Amino acid sequence: MRRLLIATILISLLLGACGKTLTSGKTEVTFWHGLSGPLGDTLNEMIMEFNREHEDIEVVANPISSYTALSQKLMASIQAKKQPDIAQVFESWASKYIESGVLASLDELIAEDDDFDEADLNDVYPVFRNSNTFNDTLYSFPFNKSVRAYFYNKDDFYRAGLDPDYFPKTWGEFKEYALKLTRDTDNDGVNDQFGTNFNVNEWQFVNLLHQAGGTLIDEEGRPTLNSAMGVEALSYVTDMMFKDKSVYLVREYEGQNDFLAGVVAMYEGSSVSITHMRQQPINFNIGYAPLPTYRTAQSAVSGANIVIFKSGDRKRERAAWEFIKWFTDTDQTARWSVATSYMPVRRSAMNSDIIVSFLKNNPQYKGIYEQLETAVYEPQTAAWFKARPELKGYLEKAMRDQSSPREALDGAAKKFAELIEEESR
Repeated sequence: MRRLLIATILISLLLGACGKTLTSGKTEVTFWHGLSGPLGDTLNEMIMEFNREHEDIEVVANPISSYTALSQKLMASIQAKKQPDIAQVFESWASKYIESGVLASLDELIAEDDDFDEADLNDVYPVFRNSNTFNDTLYSFPFNKSVRAYFYNKDDFYRAGLDPDYFPKTWGEFKEYALKLTRDTDNDGVNDQFGTNFNVNEWQFVNLLHQAGGTLIDEEGRPTLNSAMGVEALSYVTDMMFKDKSVYLVREYEGQNDFLAGVVAMYEGSSVSITHMRQQPINFNIGYAPLPTYRTAQSAVSGANIVIFKSGDRKRERAAWEFIKWFTDTDQTARWSVATSYMPVRRSAMNSDIIVSFLKNNPQYKGIYEQLETAVYEPQTAAWFKARPELKGYLEKAMRDQSSPREALDGAAKKFAELIEEESR
């Protein structure tokens, strides 16, 4: 009797769930992403709001532990032909998916949408439009994009006799400031306060390379990171470490933690770093600044885009596009930016009440946003996804004084070329 009762309850629950699905009339859109913590919380809030506002669509989020895990799960799902409707991806991932023919063309979906036109597309920052266009077709859309930025201790600047509202604008000024901010505060003969610290970071090097006037690859797709400009960019880092001794090497979040602890006066991180730092007590006045520049003001954007996987169900694909369109409209992208410090997707967001109000209270952040006007993007080739960690290994050799900048970059360029060759087979 007890077993019969349990079975009856289970059948009732299942029928109830099925009935809800059948009678709701909603189109379900599955969304895989790799955001967690406060960033994931903000994303979840916005997804819930979208679902409330759209009676006919329900976005169901599936957070994955990391981008590496997300990449692996996506590849497995594609092989099993059970991919989600939408997912975060990087440009180098998208290029492989396009080859496999599993992505829906956003150009085609936009052409079918009476509420999205050329003016909307032109409102998207050019660097984002270009980085998401493959062979003249828009296959992905910018989602959570960031730039590099500097955070600095205004109190340390004041104590060193520096203007706390001015951050160095050039490489030369930055080197001078780093030296002035490196001190032996307890007079024991050992420096305990430093200008800054550097992590082994490919993104930082890519920015320095472009600012020096170089590129990662040439027009023929050949690696050029070991050009004279590349060597100059890496030497700029190693000279501050080994000659000036105003910079020391850190791992992972050590740099951010040392900044919060007052060990360094300046810290370079993603624009999103402040979102994580806000979770910790900050006992000093913090300043925000764009990257110092050199020959150019170019810097590379990073972060993920969003794609729609082909499902054979045009209604689901249109529902997926409806979410992307909503999430990246002027008001939502402005809200997302202020809440997370990711960059807004649209230029019009800079005139929104949300960002105007934010900049009124944080005027120094304006320069960080302005980096989008001269931003560049990293190679779309799948080989770059594999070359990035290889580059990191070679950069670490130079930053540990185990090889010269020239030797390190020659090795990285050779490896990148081999990976490009492998991808072309």
